[in-house]
Amino acid sequence: MPITQQVTELPAPPSDSEVDAWRSVLAAARGLDLPQLPPPTTAEVAGRLRVPPARGRAVHWATDGGVASLILFTDGSNEHTAHLDELAVRPDARRRGAGTALWQRVREELLAQGRTSVSAEVDLGGPGEAFARSLGFENLLPMGWYAQDVPAASAERARTGPPALAPGYELHCWPGLIPDAWARAAAVAHGSMDDAPSGDLDQRIQTWSAERLHAAHRLILARGGAVTTVAAVTPQGEVAAYTELVLPDPAGERALQYDTVVTPGHRGHGLGRAVKLRMLAEAAARHPSLRRIDTSVADENTPMLAVNAALGYRRERAAGYFQLTLRPSS
Repeated sequence: MPITQQVTELPAPPSDSEVDAWRSVLAAARGLDLPQLPPPTTAEVAGRLRVPPARGRAVHWATDGGVASLILFTDGSNEHTAHLDELAVRPDARRRGAGTALWQRVREELLAQGRTSVSAEVDLGGPGEAFARSLGFENLLPMGWYAQDVPAASAERARTGPPALAPGYELHCWPGLIPDAWARAAAVAHGSMDDAPSGDLDQRIQTWSAERLHAAHRLILARGGAVTTVAAVTPQGEVAAYTELVLPDPAGERALQYDTVVTPGHRGHGLGRAVKLRMLAEAAARHPSLRRIDTSVADENTPMLAVNAALGYRRERAAGYFQLTLRPSS
């Protein structure tokens, strides 16, 4: 019989012991559900719990063996929706009501804040998908997680040499914040992602600006992470393509490939491959502990899937961007 669970909201900021307890839940859950991934580091978890997101307000809850994080958007366009950033239960605490108690507290907060929908990124085929579907979540954007082995990819690049860059372009690398002189052009290029697959998700696309781009990167740095942008630029001052790499913990084994964009007028010149290869070289040189780069790609984004396949990314697991429409009685 499920045990009644007490759900506690974490204070802001949480103590070291609360961060350690949160990390232990995530490490245990990941160890069973995603054993191919390294456990989250203390620095990574502390950054996410202690530094609020740029687009909204985060609320964190814990119960005996479980944790949950909710992001309530306050960006001026998405106050009707929210994102369930985390809901994890330690394996030895499962089927005892922890997940249900956490979800009930999340749902209460959503309704109290007038939210009509909530999204979540869910791995398919495991307990997370089963739980999400039992609550009424639907998979609106099927996608996959892809992984690249950094030492192996670096050795292959050393063997083949750097690729030729199409005439008329130059590669720039910007660790940390993008320089002010290029931030506006990078924001314009970022807006080209508006044509990327997004399913029928209830989030409204915001216009990118230099200020918003800098705010997103400052958040990564404030949380103790590292971000690097590699861009293909033109003599006219355009950012024709770019890619972003984020290390939640610069001393950790794992990095996340964030956005990779080639603007419409510059597609077909191999720029996506060029910026990713340059990024691989930069990452290997700057972060000797790095062992893998993970990225997610929508199943219908065939151009990026082709680029990743050519660079040696392997599909590791299926996932989806799920969404639930909230009703007071649901």
